[in-house]
This record gives sequence, structure tokens and C-alpha cells, in this order.
Amino acid sequence: MTVAEAASEILFEGVSKWFPAPRGGKFVAVERVDLAIARGERLALLGQTGCGKSTLFSLIAGLARPNAGRVLVQGRDPFRAFAALRGHLAIVFQNDRLLPWRNALDNAALGLELMDVPAAERRDRARHWLVRLGLSGHEADYPHALSGGMRQRVAIARAFATDAPILLCDEPFSALDELTAQRLRREFLALVAETGRTAVFITHSISDALEIGQRIVVLRRPACIAYDVRLEAAGDDERVAIRAQIRAALAT
Repeated sequence: MTVAEAASEILFEGVSKWFPAPRGGKFVAVERVDLAIARGERLALLGQTGCGKSTLFSLIAGLARPNAGRVLVQGRDPFRAFAALRGHLAIVFQNDRLLPWRNALDNAALGLELMDVPAAERRDRARHWLVRLGLSGHEADYPHALSGGMRQRVAIARAFATDAPILLCDEPFSALDELTAQRLRREFLALVAETGRTAVFITHSISDALEIGQRIVVLRRPACIAYDVRLEAAGDDERVAIRAQIRAALAT
């Protein structure tokens, strides 16, 4: 194992991904990406619509394989080791994707059910995370009886209940109103920090990236890294400068 592999929870080395174009040739979605994401890091992948963010997301999740280079998640190829990595990654989508015929508790326990966790344990773990996310007393409610913010809380509880060390977050707050999104974002980030998870957020919002990320990677089309910056020690003046650099990188 190389030093980069040992130090990284997620690793891209020379990764390219393309698809057949409708009129022949190929459409390049990702081009020669090198990216190492450390264990416990909170990374925002920022880019305009169509720049390849979702393709990178799919490569990490093992839903696609690169045409060139390699992707490693915890030292394994996520496409080939898809089954072995089950329970190591959890996904929070833009929409809650709750099953309408399941109540909040059973929806929050779904990931654990797919991992064959015994019924009593999965219900206890799902209930614990529903309570942590402010849904005590709503365990028996069905999705139609919950607000948008509450449904997204159930989706987040579902992800945390699996104890997956890696969270993949596809604009999880963008479908909510501004105040609800702000409140839930702060709670979510606090839980990520408390539990030491590695979290990768996809976003097209500069403000969201600056609030979410310890590190921001800006992508331009086809997905290649235009700017990579760490924010941990950045003061207010530095953040203003970073925002300007992000805007410039997005405009190229």
C-alpha cells in the first residue's frame, strides 16, 4: 500500500470517465482527476450544473467505474468491491427518498435492514438517531404527515444509523426553505464533526461550500480540479479572498 493509499479514505488517481456520445465519439465527464480525501475530512465539491460532480459521486459510490485511472475507497475499488463496502458508505440525497408505506422509524431503519441487522437492534438504532435529530414522538408518522424538513431529518437519521464512516451528500439541503436548510445544515455538520465521519458534499452554491467544507474543491467541465483550498485556519479577510478565487475558478 502506498503512502497516499494509507492516508486517504477516498483516493482518485488519474481518473477519467467518458460515455458514448449520441452521434458517435464520446462525452468526457471526468478528466484526469487526482484527489485524496483524508479520513474524517469534510469536503465540498463545488461546480456548475453539468460539470461532472455527480459522476465523481457515482465513482465513489461504486455505481460506475472509471475508463482510466483508479478510485479507491478505504483501499478498495468501490465498483469491484461494491458488496464488501456495503455499510461503509451512506448517501443523503437532495430529496428524502422515503418509502411512503413505511413510517419514520421503519424508514430510518431501512439501511440497517438491507445490512441484515437484527430487527430489535435496527429499530433501537433508528429510534436513537430519530431522537438525536429532533423527531422524538414522530416515530410512527408516515412521510405524508411530515414536513419537508422532518422528512429530510428521517433521511439523515437513516444514513447515520448505519454507522457508515463515509457520508456522501448530494445537495441534501437544497430542496428546503432557507431557514429550515440553515438550521438542519448546522445540526448535520455538528453530528458529522461529533462522530468523526468523512463527508463529501456536492453543491453548486459558493455560500454552502464555504459553510460546509473544511476544504473546497472547485470543478470545471469536464470534471477536473480548477481550485483546491483548505479553510480551517482562514479568517474573515481570507474567506473574502477565497470566495473571489472560487468565482474566478468557476468562470474559467
